[in-house]
Amino acid sequence: MIQYIIKTAITLIIIIGASIIAKKSSLIGGILVSLPIVSVLAMVWLWVDTKSKAKVAQFSISVFWLVIPSLVLFICLPLLLKKLDFGWAMLISCGLTIVAYYLMVILLGWFNVKL
Repeated sequence: MIQYIIKTAITLIIIIGASIIAKKSSLIGGILVSLPIVSVLAMVWLWVDTKSKAKVAQFSISVFWLVIPSLVLFICLPLLLKKLDFGWAMLISCGLTIVAYYLMVILLGWFNVKL
């Protein structure tokens, strides 16, 4: 139980810290958030929990392939914000990103890449 509390605390500190930094500097906030901190933390937690190199490696491969469709959010959101309120722009961007994830999984399946 203490391990989950520690994981949660570290993760929260990073997320809250990034949002505070982004308020002061979008560049530094963007750099901090663009680093694969969440992925690295998830890999560390996965390793601590399972001690499985195979699971960490498979997770890393999945993250690699799924970064590509996640870029849809960062392309669509600024374009939609020019025309729509924040809520609608975020909702549509997230929806398009979900579609991109689905299409990526289908595409990778055609090439026998298992996530």
